[in-house]
Amino acid sequence: MFRDVLIANRGEIAVRIIRTCKLLGVKTVAVYSDVDADALHVRLADRAVRIGPADPGDSYLNIDRVVQAAVDAGVDALHPGYGFVSENWNLAEKCRQAGIKFVGPKARTLVIAGNKVDCKRLAKRAGVPVIEGGETVVYTPEAALEAARELGYPVLLKAAFGGGGRGIREANDDRQLLQGFNLASTEMKRSLGKVGLFVEKLVRPARHIEVQIVSDGRGKVLQLGERECSIQRRHQKLLEITPAPGLDGLARTRVADYAVNLAKALEYENVGTVEFLMDKDQNFYFIEVNSRLQVEHPITEMRARLDLVKEQLEIATGEGIDYGQDDVKLQGAAIQCRINAEDPAAGFAPSSGRIERLFFPGGAGVRIDTALYPGYEVPEYYDSLLAKLVVFGNDLEEARKRMLLALSEFVIDGPKTTIPLQKFILNHEEFANWNLDVQFLEKHRIVQSFADKLAYERVALAHDGAAIAAAIIESGASLAILRAKQERPRQPPARQKGRYYDAL
Repeated sequence: MFRDVLIANRGEIAVRIIRTCKLLGVKTVAVYSDVDADALHVRLADRAVRIGPADPGDSYLNIDRVVQAAVDAGVDALHPGYGFVSENWNLAEKCRQAGIKFVGPKARTLVIAGNKVDCKRLAKRAGVPVIEGGETVVYTPEAALEAARELGYPVLLKAAFGGGGRGIREANDDRQLLQGFNLASTEMKRSLGKVGLFVEKLVRPARHIEVQIVSDGRGKVLQLGERECSIQRRHQKLLEITPAPGLDGLARTRVADYAVNLAKALEYENVGTVEFLMDKDQNFYFIEVNSRLQVEHPITEMRARLDLVKEQLEIATGEGIDYGQDDVKLQGAAIQCRINAEDPAAGFAPSSGRIERLFFPGGAGVRIDTALYPGYEVPEYYDSLLAKLVVFGNDLEEARKRMLLALSEFVIDGPKTTIPLQKFILNHEEFANWNLDVQFLEKHRIVQSFADKLAYERVALAHDGAAIAAAIIESGASLAILRAKQERPRQPPARQKGRYYDAL
């Protein structure tokens, strides 16, 4: 095992990696920007190195500074976590040149997996079904328009490089295609520093299914089951489930085989995820390979009873995988909610500020991955993820109920969070019946209904309408029904006027 590891990341994933390293007796080196000097990952690591100012381009995204920090610290290995430069082949290559082991796939694998068009071609050669289109990268709106017209609308514009749901736009006609091209290109240039898109046919209705793989880089590839990631907003995941509800045994085996076959074709090493869309007939279509640890990996850990960071480190040392596919026993069900510093009622606007009060849920089968503590100042420069709330149950329904209980206990006073929306989703009848797809929020007007409910709760409470407020909270009644039943409230004092009152 390694003597010491530099963790090229921040927040909850850095904390999560540090904890596994401590269990393995591995010393850890944290990196931090100026705004993260008091962050929990800095406090927990054995050593910490400043790598720059708050702007991620001058710190966590700066490969030269990250590698130099590792060299100066004299570490054996570098773990990239997820996000930032975790899938950047240049980081892996510079680590190799510096004699530092990169805990992840080899640079050549990252090059292929990072180019979605090339990876799609490889998938086809490996016998993995793909979505129609997306054969070439387009760099101009005219080329994108030509590709879309050839396929026929509706189509999906996707970033050819990078992942995480960014740089994706749907288009139903030429106008939306051109508008989407400009928006996606701007987003890609800002986040990745380069532009390149491809156009493929839009699959609707669809569910987002992904398979966790573990590979030793020497031909042994294992799959650890699938995850359902269909509950999304703007192609960003809100919560994840395993196993995927309603998959028949044949479909479950088929998608796992696709993932393993593609990993072998990539000569993949370390842990990774192969992502698919599934249509209403349970046909699968390859989307992309995420060549890193996924945000949602804890739900797989809960079912497989494995520590995926430990697996990563052991594979990176050359120890390989000392068990086979038949030894993988997946049990029960697990759900993860991403607790983000966002205001869902205001279009998921980012929220930052000081954590004034904090209470974590507990009980059997409950896990919290976070870097929060009372008094912590949530910065505005980075991803909005505050915590991952993970629960395990004997089956999906027990996991759903346990998640609702855990969400009801979770208290974060300070920035606005997605906790109330997560409760609203899990209580929704269609979710409880596991009728899921990637348009779940739009199809059921989830965000609008949630905002309506929140507005009425605040109006009722502001007018001392405790009974009305209790009824709203209990019933989850729609805005239209409540309007019909409730008398128009008295005009509130001027100081209380705001968008909730104006909306009435």
